[in-house]
Amino acid sequence: MMFHEPSQWEGTSSDPNDEQFGHVVETTDLDAASDYDAVFVGEPYDGAVIGRKGARDGPQAIRNSLTGVKTHHYDEGAVANVADLGDVAVDQIAGGVADVQSEVADAAAQVYERGAFPVFLGGDNSLSVANVTPLLADDVSVGVISFDAHLDCREPQDGPSSGTPYHQLFDAGLDTLAVVGARHFETSTVYADFLGEQGGTILTAEEVGRDPEEAADFALDAVASCDVVYVSLDVDVLDETAAPGVSAPTPGGISTRELYSMLRRVASDSRVAGFEVVECAPSLDTSGRTSGAAARAVAHFLSGVTNHE
Repeated sequence: MMFHEPSQWEGTSSDPNDEQFGHVVETTDLDAASDYDAVFVGEPYDGAVIGRKGARDGPQAIRNSLTGVKTHHYDEGAVANVADLGDVAVDQIAGGVADVQSEVADAAAQVYERGAFPVFLGGDNSLSVANVTPLLADDVSVGVISFDAHLDCREPQDGPSSGTPYHQLFDAGLDTLAVVGARHFETSTVYADFLGEQGGTILTAEEVGRDPEEAADFALDAVASCDVVYVSLDVDVLDETAAPGVSAPTPGGISTRELYSMLRRVASDSRVAGFEVVECAPSLDTSGRTSGAAARAVAHFLSGVTNHE
């Protein structure tokens, strides 16, 4: 599976003292990917979305928003040593959702095999299957921390979709899943029961609101027995006022500040092997609000990754 060449990143500030992501993100290829603390991998695909489409344009919208964000975090220092591999050539894949998942999994495997830390820019949630599958192995236990309004544990009765990734991953050998920010009245009882039967953990948006740091620690405790941890962010975990540009925006979500503090906390765990941002749909957005929130989520996560314990 090939990658489309990434566009050049450029800073937007006229102040020579400003250092923005557009100034520090370099373009790279697979052979040099491990030279960086993290590499962006775009996945422009939304063919599996159950609701409103638009996430195929998410990768470039997130890049465009991130390019003008400054790199300095007050507690963690400046983010640096980040590169962009470009987009997976999803447009060249023939077939349905399962074929796309398989081909993109091959591309993700190439990134992991080179010892790089991928930050996947989606794209829809079905590609969580592609991004996590290469980590699954008989001698390695893998857990996922998913920041999401939904559990995404639907049974793929008519084939895979954006609602089935974790059912598929449990079938493939995923050890456990902790969902952070789940909303009441957004999941059917049968799927909540399914996750419970798998030994998974659910932390609701209300629990996050009471103490985000405690929620992040609880999620890490839920995957404490795992050798490898993968982190997924479905932007619809945010309240619809902060992220209207998603497939299924709803009220009652968490705030950007709560999300960012939790992302930094989980990113600092040295077992974390990859990160994704999915379901950002710029065509459904309002004034770039959602892509802006997603871009800063990436920045906060990177501030944790580059300061691994």
